[in-house]
Amino acid sequence: MPSPAPPVPAVLDAATWSSRADAHAARADAATAGHRARRSRHEKHAVEDFLFEYYPATPGQLRRWHPGAGAALAPGADGPAPHAAWRWYRTADDGTVALDVDAFTAARGDTVRFVVGLLAATAGRPAATGCFGLHEWAMVYRERAGEHRHALPLRLGEAGTDAVVEAHRIRCTHFDAFRFFTPEAVGRNTLTPTREAQTALEQPGCLHAAMDLYKWALKLGPLVPGDLLLDCFDLAREVRTTDMQASPYDVTTYGLEPVAIETPDGKAEYVRRQRDYAARGNALRARLLAAASPVAPTRSRPSPTTDLP
Repeated sequence: MPSPAPPVPAVLDAATWSSRADAHAARADAATAGHRARRSRHEKHAVEDFLFEYYPATPGQLRRWHPGAGAALAPGADGPAPHAAWRWYRTADDGTVALDVDAFTAARGDTVRFVVGLLAATAGRPAATGCFGLHEWAMVYRERAGEHRHALPLRLGEAGTDAVVEAHRIRCTHFDAFRFFTPEAVGRNTLTPTREAQTALEQPGCLHAAMDLYKWALKLGPLVPGDLLLDCFDLAREVRTTDMQASPYDVTTYGLEPVAIETPDGKAEYVRRQRDYAARGNALRARLLAAASPVAPTRSRPSPTTDLP
């Protein structure tokens, strides 16, 4: 059965879309100001650099505003909107510019369908809490000094870090965290996540799944309105901060207090934040699914997986 035709985009006048594009660029610039300043001084930041090294977007790309598939841009006094020169946009005879959904679908349809399937599957499951961010500890388990991923001291030292890993059950469901476990830590995980099983295992309580909403927004490209992209970036930065606060690394040099997951109070704080991120992440998932619907409508939400730890 063919998919229903996408709705006709609403036309934004030049003053409206220009104002939105300017506000988006200003918001993006404010969000990346610290990173850009450090980069100009060749300084590293173990917390925030992750957002620009692991995820494939530069500050310049982040500030580019897209209206989404639901809007078209009327020409201004200087002619069509600059989007007219961007890939996957088309210009009508009257100078109105809009996303060419058919062209984008032909080029990126498989990617969009994968992202939509993953987002819907993740949102359809209960949040699994109780992992306590031990994925970061498993990434340094029994490593020698100087081989750690970040140039930061371990808060409890090497022996203390190993002891925390050995005293806990590791419950990581996220492949892109699990693949960085040290060889000695792999067998300690309850599951063996794989790329092929990602859609079957992803769940909204995972901090990495919340951070990855920014990645999926980037993958969906011009389908995603600018405000939604920046909302995903903002959540990713907040979650990344918690991820490092709960890690074995000492992040006090960045003015951050540890979330000491080896203690009862630290565990409680981690779960509190985890539940908050799960709820906010699912709200963003719903918005991303709505944005992607012109290419890949969500048919139904899958049944929750029952074998999560």
